[in-house]
Amino acid sequence: MPMKKFFIVLGIVIFSLVCIAIIKDQIIKSVVTAVASNITGTQVHMDGFSLNILSSTIHISGFKMYNPSGFPEGLLVSCPKINVGYDLASLFNQKPHFLLVEIELKEMVLTKNKEGKLNVDSLKIVHPSKSSPVVPMKIDLINLKIGKIVYKDYTAGTEPSVRVYNVNRHKSYKNIPTAQQLALLVLAEPMKAAAIKNAEIYGVALVAGVAVLPVAVAATFIGQDSVQQTIDATFEHVYQVSLEVIKRMGTMIQQDGAQGVIKAKINGSQVALILRKGADNKTEITISARKYMLFPEPDVAGGVLYQILDKL
Repeated sequence: MPMKKFFIVLGIVIFSLVCIAIIKDQIIKSVVTAVASNITGTQVHMDGFSLNILSSTIHISGFKMYNPSGFPEGLLVSCPKINVGYDLASLFNQKPHFLLVEIELKEMVLTKNKEGKLNVDSLKIVHPSKSSPVVPMKIDLINLKIGKIVYKDYTAGTEPSVRVYNVNRHKSYKNIPTAQQLALLVLAEPMKAAAIKNAEIYGVALVAGVAVLPVAVAATFIGQDSVQQTIDATFEHVYQVSLEVIKRMGTMIQQDGAQGVIKAKINGSQVALILRKGADNKTEITISARKYMLFPEPDVAGGVLYQILDKL
């Protein structure tokens, strides 16, 4: 075979293999997304999905779960990266075997609607019907990295009360037998770590019986009352937006535009906001919150910052 013809054939073969790989990943991505949506009863989306047969690994990017019906449109869970190691032979069985699942949960947005119902408690996995099929699997080990929880409470009025819990923990779990139990674990464990109480999903997860491995846990913001961030916006603009947000959230105590200071009472806490001008029209914002002037409440401070950033 002439060399030129050989390279043409080789190019066609490589192009065909690439197309097959892309189509294969797209098909599996659609199936996995449909199964996840069916299990949870709400919309699920993935930015990317890749199954590598040679390394027996799966890589998922941009996994997002959205609020169920009856709640404001928006995000419930955001996982930028999910990495999976699997037993290749088991993929052809009815019970696939996953050796390791690593999940990076960047943010979970808990929403309580006007009726006092949590978005997680309205998911299908919390109230499964008799006809809901169980999806069997075997997961040897799960490593879950938990970032932060945003808690929005709409029971007080049209503007939600917002708290942010910076959990920042790594936890491990073993012997997960179903996809439903995996979903319950990923949703319930971050809430436990942030000490969110009175959720129906806890009871369902308890019945499922997830085995927890002892791991080193390190939480941030313990004993601290403040959050801080540098914003790419002018001092004056950040101050005006902050003032509007805080006025909606609580009762004003002090406001000083020249010094960039705002003090207010929000959710029973004394909140203080201080702005500092930075280089290149950037602004440093520091928010602290304390109850009875003694007890630090970084979750309240984080909630105020979250609301301000959302309006900028």
